[in-house]
Amino acid sequence: MSLSHTAAEYMLSDALLPDPSSSRAKGLRLELPSDRLLKFVTVGLPLFLVSLAFAREFSAGSQISCFSPTNFTGKQSAYTDTACWDSLIHHGFDAEGRAVTKSLWALKVFPYSLLVVAVLMYLPYLLWRYAAAPALHCDLLFIIDELDKSYNRSVRLVQHMKKVQQASAEPEQFWEEYERARRERYFEFPLLERYLTCKQHAHALVFIYILRNLLLLLFLAATCLYLVFLHLNIFFQDEFSCSIKTGLLEAEPHIPSLIPCKLVFFSVFQLISLSVGSVYVLLIPVVIYNALQLCQWDKGLLSVYEMLPAFDLLSRRMLTCPLNDLNVILLFLRANISELTSFSRLNAVSALREATANKEDIDTVIDFMTLLAGLETTKPKHQACTPEAEGSTALSNGAALEPKPGVEMMGKASRDSLGSA
Repeated sequence: MSLSHTAAEYMLSDALLPDPSSSRAKGLRLELPSDRLLKFVTVGLPLFLVSLAFAREFSAGSQISCFSPTNFTGKQSAYTDTACWDSLIHHGFDAEGRAVTKSLWALKVFPYSLLVVAVLMYLPYLLWRYAAAPALHCDLLFIIDELDKSYNRSVRLVQHMKKVQQASAEPEQFWEEYERARRERYFEFPLLERYLTCKQHAHALVFIYILRNLLLLLFLAATCLYLVFLHLNIFFQDEFSCSIKTGLLEAEPHIPSLIPCKLVFFSVFQLISLSVGSVYVLLIPVVIYNALQLCQWDKGLLSVYEMLPAFDLLSRRMLTCPLNDLNVILLFLRANISELTSFSRLNAVSALREATANKEDIDTVIDFMTLLAGLETTKPKHQACTPEAEGSTALSNGAALEPKPGVEMMGKASRDSLGSA
């Protein structure tokens, strides 16, 4: 028996999670993958295209080409290009022959407007980073630590059960104390569950997250409307008639009233605007999807952790309206699942519970560990039924175990020793 006891102790010791390293606080992701992708595209795309536009402007030289009269000298032609580029006013005539003017200044400021767009797209990220990320970081760090500690407490409880069972001269008395401890729910560790319940009644994080997505959606729609306005009014006119008869040249008779000019960079700006507009239109459904994620619960994570004692947030039907901070925290817990060491082990236990023939044998991770440690072989096959034990599930040898016990002690006699452990 000593060999089997030693093997069980080693197995339970290996099941314990290692102490979390200090790098966990630095490795937490405070942005969802979809939000990070949106930030990269919405901010990086206009900056990249503007840099290309400026690079072409510096390399190509003048952005306008005017057809000056043949009698103009080189300096006069250069002056004409500069004056028309500075004014960017189209002089034409309407259907009735009246002179009309149309400003094309939006073409000149178009690269700078894309810089403004990039700054606007960065504002929702700044809002989230400074208004919500610090509180979210504290919540995630506390919840992840508590989930891992709750798993370790369950394993340590089984270790303590093993020692008490070995030292007990009467197995029946040990299991009676064990059943009474489960019914009376000693040492439940309700801190984490109550903390998550309080987060159901908080709405600061969900408000900021929705506001972030609404601002991003507003800026995307405004940018698309701005680009549509440019295309409908300006981006189909690459040629215009310029007038340089102003100031000192107004009385010069040899200067024509209108000089035809062509915008050299026109096709580049058209391509940039179409690229930005089409990508932003495709990103609008992504933003809407991110906001709609909060309309349903991510119950997969909590259902796995219901294997822990005293963690029945789902079975008690405490999940009400999903628009609260708890749902936001669950989304970010899913994004930081690599930092949650206990998740993979509990997930494996849940899979084994679904695959076993007698599912009632495994209700919590404590039941799973007791089965592995071999405690069920020493449990008496017949126990007196009590009214409190009605509705509880049975182990493979017929023992009564209450589902979702929340037990952390074997009985009143061993309460202090486990608390110190």
